[in-house]
Amino acid sequence: MPRTLPEPSVDSFDLTVILSALADPGRRALMTALYRSPEPIDCAVVVEKADLGLSNPTISHHYRVLREAGLVRSVAEGRKRIISVRHEDMETRFPGLLQAVLGDQ
Repeated sequence: MPRTLPEPSVDSFDLTVILSALADPGRRALMTALYRSPEPIDCAVVVEKADLGLSNPTISHHYRVLREAGLVRSVAEGRKRIISVRHEDMETRFPGLLQAVLGDQ
């Protein structure tokens, strides 16, 4: 049975935390790949597409930082983690931010 991992509410989004999460080049590359995906995607597939050359623990850390900042939603399905960008939530709290940071890279 799928379960959504803990994430902050829209009201608790903090712009400083979000921008800090996006400041790291590895996390920004992951976010760009996720942002361009039309649907939720297995986190391992995103890593293959982004070709970051980072260790698995580092990538797991990056996903956790992105999730805790409120940028992505992670759903655990057995051993898989399905990741999606929280487009609507981000637009509600900070309209245009994701497009400005990730849209035209």
